[in-house]
Amino acid sequence: MTYFVTLVLLCASVTASAKTYLVVAGISDYPGTANDLRLPAEDAKLVTWLYTKNGNVEYKQLLNSEATQANIVSAMNTVFAKAGANDIVVFFFSGHGYPGGFVTYDTMMDYSTVRNAMKKAKSKHKMMFADACFSGKIGTTATSSSSSVSSAQSADVMLFLSSRATETSIEKGSMTNGFFTTALVNGLRGAADTNKDRIITAKELFNYVHTKVISFSSDQQHPVMWGKFSDKMPVMKW
Repeated sequence: MTYFVTLVLLCASVTASAKTYLVVAGISDYPGTANDLRLPAEDAKLVTWLYTKNGNVEYKQLLNSEATQANIVSAMNTVFAKAGANDIVVFFFSGHGYPGGFVTYDTMMDYSTVRNAMKKAKSKHKMMFADACFSGKIGTTATSSSSSVSSAQSADVMLFLSSRATETSIEKGSMTNGFFTTALVNGLRGAADTNKDRIITAKELFNYVHTKVISFSSDQQHPVMWGKFSDKMPVMKW
């Protein structure tokens, strides 16, 4: 299973009036039965719930057979086109992954496809979260295409990825969500807010999620964050 999460904010602050434009995809039920997972659809529902609780969000949620490559790209083109320069754009994916991309319901979707869709948005604050295996590969070395890596390293999108390039993203029977998504949502809800100012920064979120996932996985899974951004970049305001 792979979780891929990307967050990008290029400004020092996000105004209180900023609206969030969110596309969420979670695939537990792949064609046939051999590749099915337990939790990604629930991960997607939880992330959608979190942002709707925070308010002022427009979103498209795609689950299981809805989460084809065409549907995901169409949703990003439609939803993200509405964002202004100071709004926030978020893409969340949970499901199978491969080095350099995600496995949608119907095909393998290279990171460059996601990047191209996000690139069209006028927002200066673009984020991608991924809860998928091998997702850390996107920020390091070439896999299916060198352009995918180049765009990841130079993009105006911050990537928060569930695991290193050589690691899987873990499900546990006793949990209702994957390790990464559980820690991510708890952190965004306030657990990562170490100075209690009701603003979750990139550094606060990374420190919290990284520590929690290592603990959950007994040091087998290590989230990574890539991109050019300030440690104080706001990720969520309450």
